[in-house]
Amino acid sequence: MLGAIIGDIIGSVVEFNPIRTTEFEALNPKCEFTDDSVLTLATAEVLLLGGDYAEAYRRWGRAYPGRGYGGRFAQWLRDDAMGPYNSLGNGSAMRVAPIGWAFDSLEETLDEARRSAECTHNHPEGIKGAQATAALIFLARQGKEKPEMKEYVEKTFGYDLSRTPDEVRKTSRFDETCPVSVPEAFIAFFGADSYEETVRLTISFGADADTQACIAGGIAEAYWRADPERAIPKAWEEFARKTLDAPCLRLLDDFYKQRVR
Repeated sequence: MLGAIIGDIIGSVVEFNPIRTTEFEALNPKCEFTDDSVLTLATAEVLLLGGDYAEAYRRWGRAYPGRGYGGRFAQWLRDDAMGPYNSLGNGSAMRVAPIGWAFDSLEETLDEARRSAECTHNHPEGIKGAQATAALIFLARQGKEKPEMKEYVEKTFGYDLSRTPDEVRKTSRFDETCPVSVPEAFIAFFGADSYEETVRLTISFGADADTQACIAGGIAEAYWRADPERAIPKAWEEFARKTLDAPCLRLLDDFYKQRVR
């Protein structure tokens, strides 16, 4: 989960000022946590304390206004009577990372990812984006290697992951939908050799930087967590912890103590 939040924070300053290079100042003082981190933490809270995803997303979203929520989601936040709105946006995938850490079977992971998505993103593509992201985190936790992980996602969800990061960078554009942005985030992970490279590659696509780095970063954390040379850089973790506020940090730490294994 921390890997997703760090990706969001580092990508925040270029979401609307796209870059197409991996050479950039990662720990920019202007970085902040966005809706991606807020809703990721809301997901973690449900896993720790139980409850309803819709209620948690509304409560956290209202507690942190102005964090870059999409138009339809912002409307949903304000209106308690509004149900799911058939979204295929990448919001379902960017908030799902904690689910990849919380269960002992792939079936449970997929079921919970669906549940987290469908309160807003009940379009089949919205659900698929959440499930595929959570599944990759789960498989990384299980020690699966990249070829097996890639084959699973391609066969199960139908994503085309054949392009290289360089090929994606040449044609990528800002697109907040799961069918476009989720496989691009996966391609960055599969083309990288460390957590840091994953985030840098994702942001270099010049697209939905914070959300795609959140998605890819969550997977990369799980994959390289046991390798100190390739895991989240300590300086990046310290930077993120200084960026988050006290309630966010408390929940983050509680989740790692109770559910990450």
